[in-house]
Amino acid sequence: GMVSNWTKIPPPLFKKVVIVLIDALRDDFVFGSKGKQFMRYTTQVVEKGTSYSFIAQAKPPTVTMPRIKALMTGSIPGFIDVVVNLNSPALLDDNLIWQAKAAGKRIIFYGDDTWVKLFPKHFVEYDGTTSFFVSDFTEVDDNVTRHLDRVLKREDWDLLILHYLGLDHIGHMTGPNSPLVGPKLREMDNILKKIHISLLSKEDASLPNLLVVCGDHGMSETGSHGGSSEEEVHTPLLFISSAFEKRSGPLTQPELVQQTDLASTLAVGLGLPISRNSVGNLILPVLGGKTMREQLRFVHLNAFQLSRLLQENTPAYEKDPGYEHFKIAEKSHGNWIKLYLEGNNSEVLLNLGKKVLKQYLEALKTLSSSLSKQVAQYDIYSMIVGTVIIMEVLLLLLLSVPKALSSWAEFEVPLSPPLFSLLFYLMCLMLGAVHVIVCTSAESLCYFCSMSWLTAVGVMMLISALMCGILSAIAKIFENSRLPLKNPAVSSSSWSEIDVLILTGTVGHVLSLGASSFIEEEHQTWYFLINTLCLVLCQELYRNNFPLKECDTQHSTTVKQNSDSIWEASECKNIDIPAAGNTKLCKATSSSEFTKGSDKWISLASPWIILICCRLLRSLNQTGVQWAHRPDFGHWLTSSEHKSELSFLAAVSLLMIFVLVQRRCSLVSKIAMALGLLGVYSYRAAIGNVIFPWQHENKDISKGITEARFVYVFVLGIVFTGTKDLLKSQVISADSSVKSTGLWEVYSGLVLLAALLFRPHNLPVLVFCLLIQTMTTKYIWRPLKFDAAQITIMHYWFGQAFFYFQGNSNGIATVDVSAGFVGLEGYVEIPAIFLTAFATYAGPLLWAIHLLCYLSSEISR
Repeated sequence: GMVSNWTKIPPPLFKKVVIVLIDALRDDFVFGSKGKQFMRYTTQVVEKGTSYSFIAQAKPPTVTMPRIKALMTGSIPGFIDVVVNLNSPALLDDNLIWQAKAAGKRIIFYGDDTWVKLFPKHFVEYDGTTSFFVSDFTEVDDNVTRHLDRVLKREDWDLLILHYLGLDHIGHMTGPNSPLVGPKLREMDNILKKIHISLLSKEDASLPNLLVVCGDHGMSETGSHGGSSEEEVHTPLLFISSAFEKRSGPLTQPELVQQTDLASTLAVGLGLPISRNSVGNLILPVLGGKTMREQLRFVHLNAFQLSRLLQENTPAYEKDPGYEHFKIAEKSHGNWIKLYLEGNNSEVLLNLGKKVLKQYLEALKTLSSSLSKQVAQYDIYSMIVGTVIIMEVLLLLLLSVPKALSSWAEFEVPLSPPLFSLLFYLMCLMLGAVHVIVCTSAESLCYFCSMSWLTAVGVMMLISALMCGILSAIAKIFENSRLPLKNPAVSSSSWSEIDVLILTGTVGHVLSLGASSFIEEEHQTWYFLINTLCLVLCQELYRNNFPLKECDTQHSTTVKQNSDSIWEASECKNIDIPAAGNTKLCKATSSSEFTKGSDKWISLASPWIILICCRLLRSLNQTGVQWAHRPDFGHWLTSSEHKSELSFLAAVSLLMIFVLVQRRCSLVSKIAMALGLLGVYSYRAAIGNVIFPWQHENKDISKGITEARFVYVFVLGIVFTGTKDLLKSQVISADSSVKSTGLWEVYSGLVLLAALLFRPHNLPVLVFCLLIQTMTTKYIWRPLKFDAAQITIMHYWFGQAFFYFQGNSNGIATVDVSAGFVGLEGYVEIPAIFLTAFATYAGPLLWAIHLLCYLSSEISR
């Protein structure tokens, strides 16, 4: 009886296990007011039943596929999984599902087909539902529930996994405060009740059953996920089984555990080995009903597995505090076993056992945290190669830009000389040698080393050619700088204040991206730059409209005296100032632009109107990280009690869009635009975002597919008309007015598409975008006669600011996935990706196309 059995796996603690994973289940949906209101049975079990409840903390990125990986392997997935999330390959890491199958357990799965892709051939029976068609709230869950009655009656399974997607889809479409969330939670509650009662009725004397309820990630205040806000990373984790003691006493706040802890806890519960790469700790209360000897054995298994993982990943593992704690705990455990076998007093044994258990838990915590820091291993060599190529291309562009922006507008990149130089071949040889050394000595898997030799050689030749190109471009610049200047008058032009602002603003923004907090709050940079630009434009307009009749020395320095001045000098007086002893130039503009009285005053007011518009837009959507949770006007509008206000705002916005866009369209396009915008309102009314005045609140909600397709027809019609005009201007007649009309019609077609894809509360963003474009064109840029480079950079600034006005940020959670499913019956990859991308980048895109329209309409210049 003295032989050690610690190498054998302990027997299972539960007979059947059911895992119910509810996608995007936030912790407050179960433990908060919504839980008490809509999940009554679950709340009752949590408060008074035989259950343990925890808040599981997920690590970002909070998207489904990496979270399933974390739950089943206990490891922490990397950010590349955000990209892979769209098309998941089979999971090759050691995981709970594979261990269960290897142990002969029969697994049944129904729900999100990501599981089927991650674990092919692991389930004895499965039915996958598509996770990307987000406007489906009901069928996606009904397809899971329809199997339940049949499966719960059967005895031929050990592990049942159900993944419900409806709640996540409601979040994406309408947000966490939507009236659709309550009924969905009630539906989930009824399903949990059915499963729990069935499991209890099936129990016999052998082993109890276990029901696990969890979420993969939470849901932000906008209904999206992917980031690291508290709403996105905190999910409920419930263990319900007759093996646990009934809850008594006052209700306490659920304890915080890591999402990765589930894999090791379930492994011990099912009598399986803990997954090799798991960094999770055992959730001890779930296994706490066992004897002290068994409990110590469970935590020893977990600590042993974590110490093995540490040994594999850390050369100096013996000095790690977690490993030291583990060795101390293991020694104490040995002493405890000795006392236990000697049959010592149970009181002494119990106290000593608790002490050992505490030591183990301390060791587990330390091991887990030091492993979590190391798990993120990066392929440094491949990253360096990629960075070198990017930096070379950037340098080459920077060297070529001054020539491209000069009056000759040449863009020349010298690529032919490098390929015939000796330096090129020497660099290729050197890089080849480095590649061989790195790839033969690398211990871990490297992406660049796993490429074919032909590809690797191609990459090295590219690096060498770019390097030689840079050197020859620098040489050319030095050559040119020695030549005498052709036109000294032009080259010595002074810079205006606008030029200085545009350059310092753009360079300052690029430098600000060196700090992560500036990336998180990038919108603040753009808002600041836009406001400053408006004030400088205001100053330029005042100078133009109220020129100085007499010049004094301090003002004359700011006057631009070169050929492409932004002021039109139509008359100049020479005033002799004896003290200065020379003649000063002075300007007084009397251009026809400013003779019209009303236009003059509108022109002077326009920067202030733009500032007011930008201020209103800022309070529409809070974005970024630190202040994203603050209440904003958008949240107020989208709450269910303000539906009539939202409907009124949407109707006015659509009317304004029509007024602002139609002025340069043909009659056919005007009619199409009006019908299209009417279709947009009908679509939003059909899916329940807005209401018609004659409509009752409790109308049936549809997917609005017919209405959306009706709008798509007009979008395509307008874009087609514009494209036809463009082709006509290029091929048949070189008429620039036809070209300008064509471009404007393509632009208005895209405005209609944006109006369809934007959420109703975001329609004012589109209105203000068009309003600012109209005002700046007519009252600022044309009178001040800016050059193309200045206008281009102003468009770029406004485009970036409007990206953030839409409510976007640099976090993945603000991407509005629902836009990709407008008018689609199922998940169609290419249209869904195009529509999501268009809706996300509508601001920068509309400003870029407006720039094309504007520059092509400036025929006289």
